[in-house]
Amino acid sequence: MIRAERAARLAAEARAGDLEIARAALEVARLEVTQAHAARYALELEIERLKLQIAKLRRQHFGTSSERSARLEQLMLALEDLEESAAHMDAEAEAKDAGAAPEAPQWTVEELKRAKPARRPLPGHLPRRRIVLPGPTACACCGGGLRKLGEVVSETLERIPARWVVVETVREKFSCAACETITETPAPFHAIPRGRAGPHLLAEITVGKFGLHLPLTRQSTVFAQEGVDLDVSTLCDWIGAVAVATQPLSTLITEHVLKAERLHADDTPVPVLAKGKTKTGRLWTVVRDDRPFGGADPPAAVYFYSADRKGEHPQSFLKSYSGILQADAYSGFGQLYEPGRATGPATEAACWAHARRQFFELAELKKGPIAIEAVERIDALFAIERAIIGRPPDERRSIRVAQSKPLVDDLESWLRAQRGRLSPKSETAKAINYMLRRWSSFALFLEDGRVCLSNNAAERAIRGIAVGRRNWTFAGSDVGGHRAAALYTLIETCKLNEVDPRAWLADILARLPEHPAKRLAELLPWNWKALRDEQAAA
Repeated sequence: MIRAERAARLAAEARAGDLEIARAALEVARLEVTQAHAARYALELEIERLKLQIAKLRRQHFGTSSERSARLEQLMLALEDLEESAAHMDAEAEAKDAGAAPEAPQWTVEELKRAKPARRPLPGHLPRRRIVLPGPTACACCGGGLRKLGEVVSETLERIPARWVVVETVREKFSCAACETITETPAPFHAIPRGRAGPHLLAEITVGKFGLHLPLTRQSTVFAQEGVDLDVSTLCDWIGAVAVATQPLSTLITEHVLKAERLHADDTPVPVLAKGKTKTGRLWTVVRDDRPFGGADPPAAVYFYSADRKGEHPQSFLKSYSGILQADAYSGFGQLYEPGRATGPATEAACWAHARRQFFELAELKKGPIAIEAVERIDALFAIERAIIGRPPDERRSIRVAQSKPLVDDLESWLRAQRGRLSPKSETAKAINYMLRRWSSFALFLEDGRVCLSNNAAERAIRGIAVGRRNWTFAGSDVGGHRAAALYTLIETCKLNEVDPRAWLADILARLPEHPAKRLAELLPWNWKALRDEQAAA
């Protein structure tokens, strides 16, 4: 009896010990969950803060694009990493919950639960592939027959990898039964001479290099992984043939751009191979975009290549232009503004974003009070501009006279007063002199509603080249530079008109060989888009 009581007492003590251990384990688990939720909540706050900063930067249509784009890139990378970390934590938590026993308690901290955004529906224009899972044939409870009540449908977005095909074009031969004359269907036209590549493949390679910044070596590697070996030299041949085939369209875009009342211009360096070393060439862009002042003509961008940055190059490709030119203070543009030009002088419109950038750098690095105030004063002008984007020139001019002119007049007086207090050799004085020496060009926007406050349209058009330059490193030759300029012209113009460059290029490459030369304008991106929209609406 005593032994039985002792055994019962030991068993009770063991159960009590196990209960205490279980309680301690539950407390540890609850603490871990609370800490995980707290960490997840901190991540969520940081993600929302970054999203707010990115949204603010994206709303700044004006201002210095270089500082804005650099900051945006940093924020986007940080946001991407945080969102991946948050998703990682969620996946780990779901995996632990799935592996736990059904009776295990699920600790939650309501105030720290993740507020997941509502899912957007998957694109309705995509085809649906229906997979019906086999249902039960009898009731699991009683074995009786079943009748269908409805369906529960879940959708998953999927992407089918690229599929390679060889298109065989068969031309049948016939022989006349009477005279034995042989008849054969004429050979079809190809997108490029002696081409063994279809228009869609040519478009993918071209847009991959000049639109997505993928070097041909990298594309060749990807194709090989998909089971198709294409030498880089073959891809180079195809790119050259595409440039020749589309040259008439590049010429038409150039003519369209140079007919504009106002243009944006900028350039960027491009390393070019030359006799075992590299030299620095230049890619220039000239952009027509009338949308800020409500213009109806389509936007377009044309690129030019030169082996150096001598002023003779912009003077050459802009020799027939005499409208408003928005550019930086590069001296090579100077002769375009001279009264003695045969076609008449172009009108210089200075870039306020470029001037602001100099003050911004001083304000950021040296915290100079004059530079900080200059940035604030210029930002006030940009705030007015954001409210009048897309309005007609006369309306823009009247609003500027009423709201911007007092600020500009006050800024000029303030700059002159500050310059008198500074050493001529100081960086702040140099930034002030940059504006005052060109004051009439800076103030031109007050007199003409077509003028923009900045040259950001050209800087945006040149940004893709800077991205691509990091990937393909250099152009192979001066000829390659001219070829790149022509193809950039096509792709950037498509982007400005919200046209898919790959779809457009594939279609026009298929149509160009047989398209009438007098109707080439029908294939320009904006006309091509209009025709597609009409066909879709019909």
